[in-house]
Amino acid sequence: MKIWVPSQAVAEVLTDLPDVECVIFDGTGEPPEGAEEVEVWIPSLIPPPGLPGLLRRMTGLRLLQTVTAGVDAYLGHLPDGVVLCNARGVHDAGTAEWVVGAMIAVLREFPAFAAAQERGEWTYRHTGVLADSTVLIVGYGAIGEALERRLDGFEVDVVRVARTAREGVHGQDELPRLLPEADVVVLLVPSTKGTAALVDARFLAAMKDGAVLVNAARGPVVDTGALLAELRSGRLRAALDVTDPEPLPKDHPLWTAPGLFVTPHVAGSTPASIRRLRRLMRSQMLRYLSGEPLKNLITGLY
Repeated sequence: MKIWVPSQAVAEVLTDLPDVECVIFDGTGEPPEGAEEVEVWIPSLIPPPGLPGLLRRMTGLRLLQTVTAGVDAYLGHLPDGVVLCNARGVHDAGTAEWVVGAMIAVLREFPAFAAAQERGEWTYRHTGVLADSTVLIVGYGAIGEALERRLDGFEVDVVRVARTAREGVHGQDELPRLLPEADVVVLLVPSTKGTAALVDARFLAAMKDGAVLVNAARGPVVDTGALLAELRSGRLRAALDVTDPEPLPKDHPLWTAPGLFVTPHVAGSTPASIRRLRRLMRSQMLRYLSGEPLKNLITGLY
């Protein structure tokens, strides 16, 4: 069985499996020869250029296992009979930890103090604080649960929102009522047609003065122009690990927007994620080889 894997780290946990041949394809350059012989593909973090055409050539493909929770790049392009699974759970710890760090960094003004340190300036002042805040999590799934566990002890009220309501979780249609009460709004929604530009001018206008928007989802979830307008007015602040466009061009106005903290899509890029990814890939392949039900099977949009 031929498997395309994204890295040597993944190959190392699969090469001892019976009748398995691992070929490393990191998504850059030309794909390896023999695409039609690949039965399992574990793509790299960033899908390769020409993905639809490549998938059409992979006539022997039976399982596509992503290394990300998001699968939007592959939906609509998979040949019939191909099973799609995501990496739900792999990046929960790293992403949740980034969100906590990002919201504290913005509220406590760490970027401004770091800049003052470089200038050798002692800029004493009062800052905001996370304690006594209301944190609204939009897209309450596995990462949202991990975030809430990490917020336990910070003396905050957590409000949960998902696409549809369930016990203890509000539906997305309730956002107009919930947004004005939130001090921090965290975006963890998947990238779908329904979430594209979810955070538009109306969404942002509903947020309270001085609130912080934290995007650890996908860049297109936020209308960049609308966010820029709010940042420039000084009414809102934000922390972004993802942007639209991405990567962010050097001359893009987001770089100099006031009240904004930006990181280059690194929330889930941690040793913890690599360890969890290796365990999941081996577990999935053992299940696949033995005919057992696979984890994280995608049956709809995500």
